[in-house]
Amino acid sequence: MRFDDMDKKAVYDNFIAWMRRSWFGLPDSEELLPAIKARYSEEEAALLTGMPFSPKDVRELAAQKGMAPGELARALDTLAQKGIVCRMKKGEELFYGLNDGFLVFLRSSFWPGLIDEDSRRLAPRVNAYFDAGLFDPYEGVRTRGLRAIPVERSLDVDAGKTILPYEDVAKVLEEQSEFCVAVCPCRHRKNLDPASPDCKYSTENCLHFGTLARYMVENGLGRAITKQEARDILKQAAEEGLVHGISNWLSGVDTICSCCKCCCMWFESFHVLRHGMSMDASNFIVSVKAETCKACGLCVKRCPMEALSLQESPQAKNKKGKASVLKADRCLGCGVCAYKCPTDSLVLVRRGTDTAPPQDPRDYVNRFLTEWQAHTKDAGAKG
Repeated sequence: MRFDDMDKKAVYDNFIAWMRRSWFGLPDSEELLPAIKARYSEEEAALLTGMPFSPKDVRELAAQKGMAPGELARALDTLAQKGIVCRMKKGEELFYGLNDGFLVFLRSSFWPGLIDEDSRRLAPRVNAYFDAGLFDPYEGVRTRGLRAIPVERSLDVDAGKTILPYEDVAKVLEEQSEFCVAVCPCRHRKNLDPASPDCKYSTENCLHFGTLARYMVENGLGRAITKQEARDILKQAAEEGLVHGISNWLSGVDTICSCCKCCCMWFESFHVLRHGMSMDASNFIVSVKAETCKACGLCVKRCPMEALSLQESPQAKNKKGKASVLKADRCLGCGVCAYKCPTDSLVLVRRGTDTAPPQDPRDYVNRFLTEWQAHTKDAGAKG
């Protein structure tokens, strides 16, 4: 199929309008069209316009497109391997759905860790779009896509309070039956961009479970691993100082990311885009024992939120007379500081009040939309 310039503009305009019907939409920006063109060909955009975001039977989709089911399945299989389309199989039946812009630009396109020409072309475009509007829907939204979950050995085991299953990363893993690891899409996207400094952290440590894991493995977006391998990956991430960021809902958890301050979309939203928060905090907060702190500064270096600093303290017994001090409103309760404290002077304790995540992905999307609409309305009234 060939398109002249007018046809191409119409194809992309129609596709963008369709993608904006997803839960996240596609924020307007001068960087939007270049990012779209870097990920979708004209033929792909034309084929996918009008395709449902929830998976539908291939025969239903073929009738909609006026194509034979086998012909459409072959085309969509190729797009599933690019992370553009979701492919599911139930028995002998095939189901496909269009992946939204959030998933395609910020996750699935970079999961395989490819360094091919397409990925090198896409990464700078997505980075530019991120800085110029892609993440705008999250400004003012208090329920983020990830929630910090404490690393093991960082919690105060003598606190005498129950640690709920969704607050315990080991118990979360025990509940899973299918495991997959992919390359961190945030770090890979940054590493592919000549304008971004290379990240020092390891990359193959983005964990996925259940149906999402199966989709990724079947389409070459990640590789299958065992439960023990998942544990080992999380341990290594904790050693490096990476934050465990888990799907921000209770039922159907499908992701645990290993996040760094320099690349993670949630930390960038706070440090670069100046949103009011990064990912959601856990129900824990750091407590510091100033009398045993030796003021080594390791916790300050490891904290991704810059919530810790060394300050003079009358309780400090070290030669510097300083101890680590917490800026409480920035603490995520992730535990990366306490995990490596050489004197066990930092530990996570429960916050004054607990906050439960959304129940499931549907509840999450409903909260996101409610908060986004309220913020938009408030911003419009102030404007």
